[in-house]
Amino acid sequence: MLLRDAHTRRGGGGRHRGGRQVTVDVAELVRLRSHRPEAIAEAAARRPRRPLLNANGRLMIVAADHPARGALGVGGHSMAMANRADLLERLCLALSRPGVDGVLATADILDDLLLLGALDGKVVLGSMNRGGLQGARFELDDRFTGHRPEDIERLGFDAGKLLLRIDYDDPGSLTTMESTARAIDDMAARRLPVFVEPFLSHRTPEGKVRNDLSAEAVTKSIAIASGLGGTSAYTWLKVPVTDNPDDMAEVMAASTLPAVLLGGEVADDQDGAYEKWRGALQLPTVRGLVVGRSLLYPADGDVAAAVDTAVGLL
Repeated sequence: MLLRDAHTRRGGGGRHRGGRQVTVDVAELVRLRSHRPEAIAEAAARRPRRPLLNANGRLMIVAADHPARGALGVGGHSMAMANRADLLERLCLALSRPGVDGVLATADILDDLLLLGALDGKVVLGSMNRGGLQGARFELDDRFTGHRPEDIERLGFDAGKLLLRIDYDDPGSLTTMESTARAIDDMAARRLPVFVEPFLSHRTPEGKVRNDLSAEAVTKSIAIASGLGGTSAYTWLKVPVTDNPDDMAEVMAASTLPAVLLGGEVADDQDGAYEKWRGALQLPTVRGLVVGRSLLYPADGDVAAAVDTAVGLL
């Protein structure tokens, strides 16, 4: 058993799932990876699948692709996501909650979740470009270092996700746009949805990358992302709520592509964040939520309650 009662694990820990405390057996997970690496492909091949959207046409996805970009911090804790067993336990708990449709992550995390059986009957999104490491001089050079379209197809996953940050002062952004367009083409050729997360970004005088969440900037980023590739038939948008949530209706009118809202950083006022999402979810192009750290690492530590609250917004 790779996922078991927490009291059987040395050192304690674990997360509650359906009234029972569970934990990931890391030793058994590593043993299986060491002796039977083909077990990952076997688990992917037998995984029960489902349509992308649920019966209500909505989508609730938990995101966990941050570590591959070196982004391990949550709030004031710089290494909050560094413990892989703890992250997997939080993910398994989140995925077990009613109304959660699936997960977005990189190959290492999805491979673990496949072995744990946590992806059965869930929507699985492979994270495609994680090359723009947080804090690096090349952060805006978001190379495609994660899932390729052929990997997503081979593993029977349901969609891909890519990050598109454009800095008008950085000539390298044109290369990022071109590689994004080709990835969209490759996914469309396989009839696989791809979720594009666009931002207009800039560097501060201190050299840090900042995303512009003004209504004008988000509108422009949506317009640019919508026009990439030879077809938009399989393109979805993954967009932030603007600084002023009242602007979202006008912002989302920039495209007819289906969209999901991203959760962003853990907010000091989490109830306020929920209210921002609630309003934007009423817009006709918005189909759901893709939220990570806000749900997996809530300030009060209650993952189940945070997930259930987000699901309730849908």
